[in-house]
Amino acid sequence: MRNRGRPVAALVSSLALVWSFLALPAAAQAAPPAPAATPPMGFNNWNAFGCDVSERLIKETADVLVSSGLKDAGYQYVNIDDCWSLRERGPDGRLVPDPAKFPGGIAGVADYVHDKGLKLGIYGDAGTKTCAGYPGSLGHEELDAQTWADWGVDYLKYDNCNNQSDGSQEDYIRRYTAMRQALDKTGRVIVYSICEWGTSQPWTWAKGVGHLWRTTGDISDNWASLRSIIRQNAPLAPYAGPGHWNDPDMMEIGNGGMTATEYRTHLSMWAMMAAPLIIGTDLRAASAETLSILGNRALIAIDQDRLGVQGAVVSDGNGLMVLDKPLANGDRAIALYNSTDTLATVSVATGLTGLRPAGAYRLTDVWSGAETQVKSTISAGVPAHGTVVYRVRPLRDPAGVAPAVAVGAELGTVVPGPTGGGTLTTTVTNRGVGAIRDVSVAANVPEGWTATPTPSPERARLATDATLRTTWRLDVPAGTPAGHYPIDITASYRWGPRHRPATTSSQIIATVVTAPEDGRRHLSTISPVTSANATGPVETDQSNGGALENDGNLITIAGHVHQRGLGTTTGSELRYYLGGRCSRLVTDVGVDDEAQGGPATFTVYADDTAAATSGPVAAGEAPKPLTADLTGAAWLRLVADSPTPGTHADWATPILTCGDVPDDSPTLPESQTLFSFESGTDGFTIANPGDGGTVAPSPLFHTQGANGLAVSTPVAGNWFGRTLAAPVDLSGRTMLKFDLKAGDVGTVGEIAVQVGESFTWCQGGLWTWTNPHSSRTVTERFDQISCPVGVTLDRSDIRAVWVFLNTGGEVLIDDIRAE
Repeated sequence: MRNRGRPVAALVSSLALVWSFLALPAAAQAAPPAPAATPPMGFNNWNAFGCDVSERLIKETADVLVSSGLKDAGYQYVNIDDCWSLRERGPDGRLVPDPAKFPGGIAGVADYVHDKGLKLGIYGDAGTKTCAGYPGSLGHEELDAQTWADWGVDYLKYDNCNNQSDGSQEDYIRRYTAMRQALDKTGRVIVYSICEWGTSQPWTWAKGVGHLWRTTGDISDNWASLRSIIRQNAPLAPYAGPGHWNDPDMMEIGNGGMTATEYRTHLSMWAMMAAPLIIGTDLRAASAETLSILGNRALIAIDQDRLGVQGAVVSDGNGLMVLDKPLANGDRAIALYNSTDTLATVSVATGLTGLRPAGAYRLTDVWSGAETQVKSTISAGVPAHGTVVYRVRPLRDPAGVAPAVAVGAELGTVVPGPTGGGTLTTTVTNRGVGAIRDVSVAANVPEGWTATPTPSPERARLATDATLRTTWRLDVPAGTPAGHYPIDITASYRWGPRHRPATTSSQIIATVVTAPEDGRRHLSTISPVTSANATGPVETDQSNGGALENDGNLITIAGHVHQRGLGTTTGSELRYYLGGRCSRLVTDVGVDDEAQGGPATFTVYADDTAAATSGPVAAGEAPKPLTADLTGAAWLRLVADSPTPGTHADWATPILTCGDVPDDSPTLPESQTLFSFESGTDGFTIANPGDGGTVAPSPLFHTQGANGLAVSTPVAGNWFGRTLAAPVDLSGRTMLKFDLKAGDVGTVGEIAVQVGESFTWCQGGLWTWTNPHSSRTVTERFDQISCPVGVTLDRSDIRAVWVFLNTGGEVLIDDIRAE
């Protein structure tokens, strides 16, 4: 046989090279990278767009990932979430992309994304239908996995709605393992994201099944949600590692519900927790600030570090947390996290971290790039809701590196006027090796304010770990509006043998309080000046369920349900500034039905005088009414106490009266009830007759009047509501609400409206989950409700209102309303 092309000698040489390569030990051969060896990075459309997903959106997002530099920073997955398919499978049983949304099909989108050097993700559900009611994959695992593989999909987010589950961990393992096996059978590498909301503690079983697993419920674009998720995910460090990651959900950075400081905390803590970095904002319209936060390569390097260790919690108390994460090059990443509402000095001794002993340490701030040195304590003044992250390594010669100087401050409430003002305390602490000299501190207050220091805000010399403490008297002009005002604290000093000048600054936010305006209002609509609680946060318009935000039920005392109130535990105190302008507080008090305990004693203080007290109230006892005379009081205090702190203690429907108003004046904010079910079902029907469901009046649950509505829900869910007899004008209203109590299997709650003569369907997409036998108010802001392109949600022309319920059990609802 003639050898064509290369000489025989060259061919023999090549074969020898191939044979020698094959003969190498397996470890010496270049193996393909393992899936999700570092936490996945990319984009998902849900947080910003909900069901409004399309081929155009995905392609344009891929373009921006490339043009913005985010692809080069490590973001590679472009993930499609729910609502991408038709409502029914095709004749062959396969999932069918919606041709209106994806005219080129998913395979065409995959080709486009791959050509950009990116990867494509898709969404599925381990139930009969997705959370938005599209076909689920339960019982179709192999067919769907092969379909996605054939299309070129690289990533699967696998949700948990309509799951037919008995609630056992064994069922969760079975359903999610079925898809794992189906993906393996395709032969295609597909990163597998388990999205069962942490329900079955997947961190204890999902390693080897999924590459990442959700540890919490859905994130929302607000500080309370972010703080709660950090608290839930941070302790799970032992369960994470290369190829198996704790997933605290997609990022909200850039969506507008939080401050830049909070968004920096978002990325900082996700990176420290080795979390997947999945962008959830419209990158096509992202601001330079948003792109700068998302593209912080120093933080991304910490998240993507090949060692693959989630940062461990070193200390956690009083809202301050320190995380320590080892890095592959021997550095440590140290995060100082402040979840409180004011500037705080967060510190950790180097000996409590994994740093090896040294005479000094170099700190590199991953946000500013500044380099400083410390002797034995890492410390910083961290703004409210902020996080400082350092890369830290031992330092042999600290003489040429500036010392770390922590500037802190404390400030109580500020009241305008000659008899008010406030007290500011500042601290300057030298943490570096060697003394600093000519130390002075200045407080830059808003125009018109004055800050008078005592003692002198100067010190000639400040040794290592020494502190300069200064107290300032603040005077604030009368008439200053209530609000938040920044005060910059700047320390100036000289350091090193050459006496180099340097400054360090922190910012504290002064809270100016003024008395409430005239009127009768629900106390839960007024923010307390201070709030202390024995267990978790004080909850607004719900009970205190436990340690996390928004984990309670509707306030329920001896079977009576309240829409408004404050959920506390015994061992709590709330303070409100009244300024001598309020006359009365009326409230019911009692121990919540959700958790037996007590007894609890409730006391209302007008300044330091007890204006009303309940005496001991036992669990199961009917609520006790309290009326407190607050005439002339500057401060209102609510105290719940008992011999056993932690009893769930409710202030139910507290109404504060201020100014000269009649007793029968309306209570603010006013609600406009749309459906109350007092005379029957109010004509409720189902939007999709083929999907099933029934309604009937019921006295078993009511938050207004004596009756509610019992809804028998289909497993996959349906919309319940009706067309209104005449258009309703909801101009001036900002949100829609309804109250519900779930049965044995829990439910998703959602709200939609139809508007205009065409009865256009507009929907929010929040899909609020309520656990079995739990209750809550489902809320949808009008600015969260999306209409089809070209349609404006005209609040003056509401034609129909619908609520979505699912999971195949009975759900009780009442009082569908606008506020």
